[in-house]
Amino acid sequence: MSGARPAARSARRVEAGRLAGRRAPGCFAARRSARPSASARARRGSKGDVATHAAAPVEREQEVVETLREDLAAADPVDSTWTIPRSIHDIDNGKILGFDADLSEDHPGYHDADYKERRMWIADLARDLKVGERIPRLEYLPEERETWAKALEELQVLFPTHACREFLEAVDRLDFRPDVVPQLQDVHEILQETTGFAIRPVAGLLHPRDFLNGLAFKTFHSTQYMRHFSQPNYTPEPDLIHEIIGHIPMLTNQYYADMVQQIGLASLYATDKEIWHLTKVYWYTVEFGLVKEGEEVKAFGAGVLSSYGELDHAVKSGRPDLAPLDPWAKQPKMSYKDGFQKKYFVLNSFEEGAELLRTYSREYTDREFKQ
Repeated sequence: MSGARPAARSARRVEAGRLAGRRAPGCFAARRSARPSASARARRGSKGDVATHAAAPVEREQEVVETLREDLAAADPVDSTWTIPRSIHDIDNGKILGFDADLSEDHPGYHDADYKERRMWIADLARDLKVGERIPRLEYLPEERETWAKALEELQVLFPTHACREFLEAVDRLDFRPDVVPQLQDVHEILQETTGFAIRPVAGLLHPRDFLNGLAFKTFHSTQYMRHFSQPNYTPEPDLIHEIIGHIPMLTNQYYADMVQQIGLASLYATDKEIWHLTKVYWYTVEFGLVKEGEEVKAFGAGVLSSYGELDHAVKSGRPDLAPLDPWAKQPKMSYKDGFQKKYFVLNSFEEGAELLRTYSREYTDREFKQ
């Protein structure tokens, strides 16, 4: 491992407008929750009241992730070539993993043709949207509003005792309400005002390199569709509830936002093999990270905060292994379908986490100055 470079170089490192030359694959997703709903299926959404994301089938999603893992593990970093994006305009938000018109048979919405048609329309909106354009405002259907309300109300029971202080403060400012489904454009504007992050709609699970590269430019690729109403506390892929409840509040915290951006900056210079490692670093921080508060640990990862079952398991059950985050170390296998995580990594603070990942990312970004 190489150490950090002098501070004079770090000031020259961040702005991607000067970056040049390379290319490769990339993915990202989210997680779940847990409980069912009794919302009656209503009409399908009209084209005037839809949004942005695509169906990422459960079984197929796992197959794609495993195939990607094998491809990245086998990649030769010497022979790999990719183009380093110069701005968010250079990042393709259309390389979707497992996207298809049909969902896998174990998906809650598999037998619901109206639900699948609406999701396809939402996905089309995401693909058609240009960087810098306002995100379409959606008229959510009654069953979608009920799904949002049920998920939020159940999670709010655990937040005071299980979520970190920074998350609770952000949720108070965001003022989530069961009767109002937040719009992506509104939370995009809040992020712009607080940490400078932006929201860009995406049609499904984005390849890891593209997703992580977006973070370097302080852009979070977000889904906009709602999980199926039959299970308001479960989703096999990212959805609006996961994005809004799990990710958005923490992205209003500057130290956390800096930490997330460092993973993105490293990804700009990473080989194919290294992208998979960075994906795991993201997984065990942004998705499933914990942080110390006095003698306790609290949740900050979106996959934990948007799942009632995972939240209680990670923070209060005493069953999982807890360890300090070491981004240089080999990371555990990521699990989508094996139940809750068996191991979580714990930060002492977000300020310390941002500095840790800044030091780590320099080993990637300093490559620009060694060429």
